[in-house]
Amino acid sequence: MTAPNRVPSLMVRAGTASALTLAAVGGSIAVPGLATDASAATLATKALQVAASKKGSPYQYGATGPRRFDCSGLTLYSFKKAGKTLPRTAAQQYNRTNHISASHRRAGDLVFFHYGSNVYHVGIYAGHNKIWHAPRTGSVVRLEKIWTSSVWYGRVS
Repeated sequence: MTAPNRVPSLMVRAGTASALTLAAVGGSIAVPGLATDASAATLATKALQVAASKKGSPYQYGATGPRRFDCSGLTLYSFKKAGKTLPRTAAQQYNRTNHISASHRRAGDLVFFHYGSNVYHVGIYAGHNKIWHAPRTGSVVRLEKIWTSSVWYGRVS
């Protein structure tokens, strides 16, 4: 007698994808054999997955990973792991992105916090008005709701 032909669950087929990563990218993943090359994870999705994987890493001013981060260090590290080099500071990263409106933002876009024309913080948009970021001394990399309307959005290309 042979075992019945069972289709493994999505999580089994996805291998090492974690629930945290799935939540960070809105529940969609590319599964080998099920997705075409055209629907494979984008640069932004990959960077978002890297940032989410650093959850709980301590904040340290000037740190660029892999164990400690400041805000722009986390974005720099995440996009570098995804295959794209960004400049070091939040302001430099803002100047390097394609600026987009809030209505056109997508998961994986960068969110720049500003006071007037001064960019002082950056995170990676995770959807649902939340970002992955390294907030401040004494804190850790975490997913958090955007707390202000003084933000600009940039897309890395």
